[in-house]
Amino acid sequence: MSISAHIGQSLQVEIKAGPHTLLADEPLSVGGQDSGPNPYDLLLASLAACKAITVQMYARRKGWPLESVDINMSTHKVHAKDCEDCESDPEARIDIIEAEIRFHGDLQRDQLDRLLEISEKCPVHRTLISETKIRSRLLN
Repeated sequence: MSISAHIGQSLQVEIKAGPHTLLADEPLSVGGQDSGPNPYDLLLASLAACKAITVQMYARRKGWPLESVDINMSTHKVHAKDCEDCESDPEARIDIIEAEIRFHGDLQRDQLDRLLEISEKCPVHRTLISETKIRSRLLN
């Protein structure tokens, strides 16, 4: 994926992914033009899209009557000491991503539970919960 940023005072970023072009920006309140989602919204959108696609593919393979998926995403930070299932230093700050998922279709309780479980196996979810290294290098 290639990403290019406009030069100047604007915070708007044009993202090119293959034949697709997206805009990312910040809200007016922090100096952006609000011409697109902010980077955290794009991260959450990526996760939601991955979850929805993964469960739809699974339901199709199983022949289950999944008609649609609604996913509401949010994120916030907490201290590790306030996180019951976190293993970090108690003074560390932890990012919490909340996903509220509703499956539509004539599905049984066990199917709903399995779809929720499958949603946590999508590749983006796995990347976010795994140890991830980001290596940046300067190109001249």
